[in-house]
Amino acid sequence: MNFWKQLKKEKGGSPIIVLAPMADVTDVAFRTLFAKYGKPDVMWTEFVSSDGLMRAPDDNIDDTGLSSKGKLLKDLEYGEEERPIVAQLFSGKPEMMENSSKLAKELGFDGIDINMGCPDRSIEKQGSGAGLIKDPERAKELVLAAKRGSGLPVTVKTRLGYNNDDLENWLRELLSVNPDVITIHARTRKEMSKVPANWDRIKRAVEIRDEIGSDTLIFGNGDVVSLDDAKQKAKDTGCDGVMVGRAIFGDPWFFNEDVNKEDLKIEEILRVMVEHTYLFEKLLSHKNFYIMKKHYKAYCNNFDGAKELRTKLMDTAKSAKEVESIVEEWILAK
Repeated sequence: MNFWKQLKKEKGGSPIIVLAPMADVTDVAFRTLFAKYGKPDVMWTEFVSSDGLMRAPDDNIDDTGLSSKGKLLKDLEYGEEERPIVAQLFSGKPEMMENSSKLAKELGFDGIDINMGCPDRSIEKQGSGAGLIKDPERAKELVLAAKRGSGLPVTVKTRLGYNNDDLENWLRELLSVNPDVITIHARTRKEMSKVPANWDRIKRAVEIRDEIGSDTLIFGNGDVVSLDDAKQKAKDTGCDGVMVGRAIFGDPWFFNEDVNKEDLKIEEILRVMVEHTYLFEKLLSHKNFYIMKKHYKAYCNNFDGAKELRTKLMDTAKSAKEVESIVEEWILAK
């Protein structure tokens, strides 16, 4: 059975709560940590270029020991504890989407997600990301191509519209090719994250889906602050699931019903930060250590001495061992 349908059945009347794909955030180290401390119902990889996977050279090894293609394949690594795991791909070319989806199936992924919401100009210039909102025919071709290539469940992550809210038309176009899930970030591309997410439009999306008689699941995304908030938003809108993004920074317990980060001792949080750093160093040695440092602001926050500790980590730490040493020294002096 399609894992989305199975999951919907298992959840009964409860919403499916999933981890949003975020570039340079939801890498394999990050997801491994969440699988251990508070696993969501489904995880997504960071988005990966279909064109790169198909065209990047495999013989230009650099000082990381990897080729261009090898680095992209690294971005698609995952652990069995992460399942169900969805590969998020982006492209403006149906043939590339078909072939990269086939590769994702060979790599063992449970599903394919197509990014139709990224506002980055360089992504849009490739005919991908949020630019697809202005090209529904191409968008539909990409969904069908992913289905042909993989035979896996295919989902879409998108927005309400490009410059203006075009949900009424845009959603109907997507529903016509029957993706398994459509996740809607409740803002337009023009709005970015500068205005509050409009969850009334998620409710309308559910109504449109029901009017058509589609069995595509509708997920909402935007401004979710807690697990209870996610459940309330699902209840208020009738959507099938909620995708959580920014609220998970520094909180691998977010999806854990039995643990509240606010109840944890600072030492526990900091030692998990160290664990996260060791995972990053082990699993993503080809990436710049500064990517890991971006997480320290979220971990080192809202406690006495947080700013000073964070500054020291950002300014001096160059390895997981150094991070551990700084943290343990801080705990002893506390």
